[in-house]
Amino acid sequence: MVEKRNLGGSGLSIAPLVLGGNVFGWTADEPTSFDVLDAFVAGGGTMIDTADVYSAWIPGHKGGESETVIGNWLKRRGRRDDVQIATKVGMLGRKGRDEVALSAAEIEHAVEASLRRLQTDYIDLYFAHRDDATTPLEETLGAFDRLVKAGNVRAIGASNYTADRLAEALVVSDGNGFARYTVLQPCYNLLDRSDFEGALQKLCLNEHIGVIPYFGLASGFLTGKYRREADAENKPRGYRVKNYFNDRGWTVLEAMDGIAEETGASLPQIALAWVAAQPGLTAPIASATRVAQVEELVDAIGLTLSADQIAELDAAGAEAAGAAA
Repeated sequence: MVEKRNLGGSGLSIAPLVLGGNVFGWTADEPTSFDVLDAFVAGGGTMIDTADVYSAWIPGHKGGESETVIGNWLKRRGRRDDVQIATKVGMLGRKGRDEVALSAAEIEHAVEASLRRLQTDYIDLYFAHRDDATTPLEETLGAFDRLVKAGNVRAIGASNYTADRLAEALVVSDGNGFARYTVLQPCYNLLDRSDFEGALQKLCLNEHIGVIPYFGLASGFLTGKYRREADAENKPRGYRVKNYFNDRGWTVLEAMDGIAEETGASLPQIALAWVAAQPGLTAPIASATRVAQVEELVDAIGLTLSADQIAELDAAGAEAAGAAA
């Protein structure tokens, strides 16, 4: 039995691993996605993360493909009560991809579309995908508050917010009696640390905000399967992975290889266990395109790194150890 964790002040309890849905309808077709989702739930997983923009970056796609796959899976399995769906708004405006839009009208339009694709009448966790500096926080948070009060959304969260803007949003919510952001979804892993560590992490700890970071495997680099330039050629995430091809990246992989020998754990398991061990972290997000990958990721839940191993990884991935990824 997988022990669940409280997700900040959201009122949600989740398994300590969140399944990333960005690959559904992209690098995983619908039948494969169904198998992955089934394996995740069978392994004790509870929360599935997606967004309305997934996967608008693919030629011929317009966004919503991942939500559609998940909705078809929910309909096929015939029950909704044992899984939690997190999705996002704000990067797929009605004008297309990359239009950051968190106006009240945009949120109202987007949530209806997401609910329709997901084939459900509520979203467990609804994120502002990226901060919209052009729309007053009062308008954005007021729109989210109406969704919570109407029962369309159980809790709201912020993704890709700075500490200052998240703090400002909390003040606005508290001052107006609005639902507040109770979960943060930042980019965070052994190599991408500076945006979260420090003020943002401290704010989350002080305000009891749950944290479920994405890119826990650094777009696949921390799986260890990319060891040379040729390994990233013609791969869907190859352009991202190459950002880690530097002394710091190789140093982290070397440290992980040593810990893998000590523990018998795989590199993905070690990478996620390190994230899970950080103060204030609720659960990392990781995606999978095969059932075997899901089973490996779920096994990471039971891996506890020693204090010395965590310290070794901290030092290897520290920004001062080399150029930032």
